[in-house]
Amino acid sequence: MSALIRQTRYLLAPLAIVAVVASMVAMRPLPSTLERVQTRGELVVATRVSPTTWYQDQHGDTGLDYELARGFAEQLGVELKLVRADSIEDIYQLVDSGEADMAAAGLAITALRSDDFRFSAPYQQVNDVLVLRQGEKAPASLHDLAERRIAVLAGSGQEQHLRQLRANRFPVDYESIDGSNAERLLTLVDEGYFDLALVDSNSWAVNRSLFPELRRGLDLGEQQIGWAFSDDDTSLVLAADRFLTRKKADGTLAKLESRFFGHINQFNLYAARSFLRHLDSRLPQYSDAFRQAAEEYGFDWRLLAAMGYQESLWNPQAVSPTGVRGLMMLTSRTAKEMGVADRTDPLESIRAGAAYLRKLYDRIPARIPEPDRTWMAVAAYNVGMGHLEDARILTQQQGANPDSWQDVKTRLPLLRHATYYRSTRHGYARGGMQSVIYVRHIRRYYDLLVWANQSERHGQLVALAN
Repeated sequence: MSALIRQTRYLLAPLAIVAVVASMVAMRPLPSTLERVQTRGELVVATRVSPTTWYQDQHGDTGLDYELARGFAEQLGVELKLVRADSIEDIYQLVDSGEADMAAAGLAITALRSDDFRFSAPYQQVNDVLVLRQGEKAPASLHDLAERRIAVLAGSGQEQHLRQLRANRFPVDYESIDGSNAERLLTLVDEGYFDLALVDSNSWAVNRSLFPELRRGLDLGEQQIGWAFSDDDTSLVLAADRFLTRKKADGTLAKLESRFFGHINQFNLYAARSFLRHLDSRLPQYSDAFRQAAEEYGFDWRLLAAMGYQESLWNPQAVSPTGVRGLMMLTSRTAKEMGVADRTDPLESIRAGAAYLRKLYDRIPARIPEPDRTWMAVAAYNVGMGHLEDARILTQQQGANPDSWQDVKTRLPLLRHATYYRSTRHGYARGGMQSVIYVRHIRRYYDLLVWANQSERHGQLVALAN
């Protein structure tokens, strides 16, 4: 009998060990979302294509949310992987299902969404604005919305705003439109299908030049913008909060806002109408030449086209009072340097303009990051490399960053004043402020050309771009 007991004991001992180990494993906490991201070496971010969030320009992926997400991934020591969603609802679904670790897509922090998701600390504040056609009476209050049909983006904070107004018995008649950005809504209003569109103020600012027949009306209130995370875990959102707080404190966020939105309000109704008219009537004649020159000299053709528009409105016969001439408005000296026989020949002018821009670009230190290096080259095209270098030196002397266009552009206008230009190598720069405005306008035209590639309103340009 004792032998049987001993045998049974030997058989049960391994099972007991297995049970103890299993219980220890079960008690071990599962890795947090942050730990999984770092172990995987990849941060998966759901986003949407929009001029306010993520798009592609001459340097590749860009946009406010993209740049912030890229910086967050770098801080975590992992690669960034973007997952494109075609609607706001799809963005939340990607996070909810675990296919994305987070969403960075200009999302409003609302009470309804906060029931199901965690949000980071807000990094932007926008207004919900009503947009209507020029010449129509704007609603002065919420009560004036009766019998006005409103288009709103499905899943957006603006949709939830209207839903709340309806719950509070305000007379709002709205339809939720599927999509990832506000342009579709503005098109529907522009073409008369709706009386109003409710969009965030950033979306209106970046799109308004494409819609010169629309105007901003009543503001319905403010919304905070943040990143969205699964409600299951706080580790990643806490890391994001620390990151965003630091980027606010060190000025990075302000610089990004200036980079993406700082130049967009300097555009009047006449300029917008003129640009859209010439976009269809003049650009198609020269798009191949811009493409060829861009390929030869390593630029985005839309950047060269934007410069050509700023210089001459794409007019090869343009002449200025100072004697510059042609589509890219070359001086006789620059034309000779670039081997141009006829400045009014658009092909010669475009190729020479691209070659000259490349020459300037190559003289700017390669350590300067994009897009700052490009905008400095564009400024030098207008004001001259010598004055640009004087402004960079002055920037450094004043304790700012000579490799930042944001800092340099505030010093260029100072070169008109003897207090500053007297100690510079190249002296007085009459066009310092002019060059700042020059770059600002080119950035705006360039943005419009980039965004028009995805625009339903300009199918002709889409065909040219593809």
